[in-house]
Parts: sequence; C-alpha cells; structure tokens
Amino acid sequence: MTDQNTPAPEVQNAEENKLIAERRQKLEQMRENCKANGHRNDFKRENLAAELKAQYGDKTKEELAEAGIKVSVAGRVMGKRGPFVGFQDSTSRLQVYMGKPLQKESDAWQKLDIGDIIGASGTLQLSGKGELYVQIEELNDFVILTKSLRPLPDKFHGLADQEMKYRQRYVDLIINEETRNTFMIRSKIIETMRFYLSQRGYIEAETPMLQTIPGGATAKPFETHHNALGIDMFLRIAPELYLKRLVVGGFDKVFEINRNFRNEGLSTRHNPEFTMIEFYQAYATYHDLMDLTEDMLRTIAETVLGTTTIKYGESEYDFAQPFQRMTMVEAVMKYNPEFDVTVFNNPEENFEQLKAYAKQVGVPDSPKQAAWGPGKYICEIFEETAEEKLDQPTFITEYPWEVSPLARRNDDNPFVTDRFEFFVGGRELANGFSELNDAEDQAARFRKQVEEKDAGDDEAMHFDDDYIRALEYGMPPTAGQGIGIDRLVMLFTNSHTIKDVILFPHMKPLAD
Repeated sequence: MTDQNTPAPEVQNAEENKLIAERRQKLEQMRENCKANGHRNDFKRENLAAELKAQYGDKTKEELAEAGIKVSVAGRVMGKRGPFVGFQDSTSRLQVYMGKPLQKESDAWQKLDIGDIIGASGTLQLSGKGELYVQIEELNDFVILTKSLRPLPDKFHGLADQEMKYRQRYVDLIINEETRNTFMIRSKIIETMRFYLSQRGYIEAETPMLQTIPGGATAKPFETHHNALGIDMFLRIAPELYLKRLVVGGFDKVFEINRNFRNEGLSTRHNPEFTMIEFYQAYATYHDLMDLTEDMLRTIAETVLGTTTIKYGESEYDFAQPFQRMTMVEAVMKYNPEFDVTVFNNPEENFEQLKAYAKQVGVPDSPKQAAWGPGKYICEIFEETAEEKLDQPTFITEYPWEVSPLARRNDDNPFVTDRFEFFVGGRELANGFSELNDAEDQAARFRKQVEEKDAGDDEAMHFDDDYIRALEYGMPPTAGQGIGIDRLVMLFTNSHTIKDVILFPHMKPLAD
C-alpha cells in the first residue's frame, strides 16, 4: 500500500530515470573538459571534518578570520542552500561556501548535484549561526571528483524500505548516521576484544575455512567441491578443533576472530554466515573463563560505550554488577516450580517422566527423538521454558554430556559437563567449557554423534580421526569459549535484528 503523499512506483521510476539521464548528460560534458574522463584523481585532501571541528570549533568568528587557516577537504555532497554546500566525510559533516561571482564562473558549481563527491580548498570561517565552513577563494579550488549518477533517497525519509537498507547498504551508510555508528561500534568491539586478549598473552591464529570434516559444533554445514584435489569439502561451522590442535602443539593461549557458516534458517538472531571469537587457555577451567568473560565484557562496555550500563529495548543491564550463575536444572526449576526436582536429579531413572514433562511444556515432536536421551530432554525443556526468561546477564552451567560432545564431564556428577552458556536478554551470547582431553572418551562421544547422524540428525558431528590422534599426543587441561560477535553488537547497539549489525546480510535475490 502506498502512502497518500508518495508517488506510485511507476511514477517514482520515471522521475528517477529522468534525473539519471540529466546527470549522465552532465558527466558527458565534464568528460569533454577533463583529461581524467570526468573522474579526477589529482585532489589531495589534508583535513577531516571532525578534526577541524575539534581543533577550531571553539574559536570566534574574528579569531578565525584573523588566523587565515587554509584547509583542504573532500566528501559527499548532502545538501545545497544558497551559496553553501553541505558535505560529509567519514568523520562528520561540514560546509563549503562560494560567493555569487565565483558561482557564475564555476562549471563544477553549475553541474553540482546532491550525492556528488567534491574536493574543496579555502579558508576556514565561522558562519553567523556558529557553524564552521570553508570559504572558496579561487575558481579551481572547488572540483567535482566523482559524479553521482543516481539521486540519493529523500533526505527527510532516508532509505525508508527496510529490505532495501540491507540490499543497498552503501546507500544506507550514506544516508543514516545511526547505521554508520552501529558499524563503528562493531569495529571498536572487535578491536577491544583483540587488544584485551593480546594483553593477556593470547596469540591470534588463523585456521582453515575449508575443511574435509566439519567439526567444533553441532550444525548442518555448507558443502562444496575442491576441483584440484577432487574431493568434497565443507565451509567450517567452527574453528574449535583446529584451535585445540594448536593447544596440543604448545600454544597455551590462542584465539581467532572468525567467520563461520551454518546451513540453517534465517531469523532475527540467525544469519548463515556469522562472526565469532573463539579462545582457548591451557591450565584453566570453565570457572576461569566465566570470570574472564565478566571482566572482558565490562571492559568492552567501558571502552566502547563509556559506561557499564547498557540499554536494550525496555531492559537495562549493569555490567559492573556480578553476573548471575545457576545450573541448567536450577533454571528449569526456577521457571517450572511445579516440577518434581528429583526427576531432574535422577534423570536416567526417571526418563519417562522427563518425556512427559517435555510434552507438557510443548517441546515439539521430532523424528530425531528416537535417539534422544534424558540429557537432551532436559536441555529441550530448558530451552522451551527458561531460556527466553534469562533477561539479566546469566551464566547457565552443568549442561548434560549428551548435548556437550566436546566438554569435560564433571568429576562429581558425570551426567553433566563443566560447561556454561552466557545469556542476556533471553539470548545466548557465549558458550564455553572445560575441554574434553580424554582421547578415548572423545572417541566414544564422536561415535555417539555418528549414531545420531545415521538416525537422521544432519547437525550431528562427524568422527574426526585426526583430532583423536592429536588428543592421543596429549592436550593439557584446557578451557575454551566462543562468543557470537553479531549478537554482542546487537546488544551494545540496541539492535533487534541481526541484519542491522551485519553489513551485507544474506537476502533472497530480487526477481528480475
């Protein structure tokens, strides 16, 4: 449905095509007068808008006039008002000014359109409204460097179509300061993580994205084919097994900021290609990593946002406070107080009762259920009834071994593992555990995964012989963790869909 004041699509297209034709004509005229085929590359920018504002923004009009500060700026035209042209560079916005006599002589000024990329040299001045601007004093000090052939969206509405914001992110970034700020925050979060771990002795590594056996997580992989080797391969679903090979090799602290690929559905929380950070530390436990996670997230908040208080939707989180910690069974009982806790404390003896509880809370039927054990049912009940209610920062610990094929069993209760997941706003942001370094136990767990795969679970793991061989050489006691960077950025930028924090999210192709 079209807004009453918005032209119909066919009218909009006709108007846009007319503007494009006019701009192409201007470009042709520029080409006739320019050796660079209309796209100049001889202008040297020496100043950025934000730096000029920071350095001279507190000067008076008289002080600037007397100083005669010469500057050279460049950026994209975002508005024209009389003798003023507003432009933006990568840091901020600024204006340039050209008097009427020069305007009449300037071919660049006559051919200027919103969206053009310009270069300008002149003297820094202050307007009557207290805004800095660059005064053009010579005809050749104002040039069009790149002609924009397509008009930008209406400046008052921006890129209104949400889907087109994702498909044409380049336009979204030009128009929307909020979008640019989101991705600046994303960059700073990654930079702070890298610095935090490097300062604590972690070594950054790079592991294969193309793998002959996808491992390190339970997920359906993307498949491809390597022509030269003549073998089928997979895009990695996680770097975990390779990073732990490095621990075997003597890298006691190692991390990777990595792209992972999982052949799963799209949602507000899922993109098939996503970014994680995974890190591993020898001679540490999952308790050590929970402590490190608290401190690292607190440091990121302070460094990137300047505060430990994060607002997300209607909620507010204070990362300066200790994060809550509870076991999976404790979380289930907290949100299902009517359940009999002895059923969960003795799950193998009360398997049928667990199945009944799962059905009672609405765990959906699945053809894979034939291979489910009591641990899987407990995890499903948790995800169905408790996970989304974990609003404040919370570590959930003691995951059943059945759903934790790479985690170390707990010494006191071998039904569970020394594993945690970290939740904020009902969303999982991190997964960590004391690593399983018993080669024989790991082999048995891989075999169990293969059985589940044979039973129809296309997310179950393969058996990785080489990883077992690595463990047989001996891996020290180790703790490891992965943090979803996309979801963390969602939290820190108050974004409610993962597409808002991925520059180029996956979309269905538009029909011709």
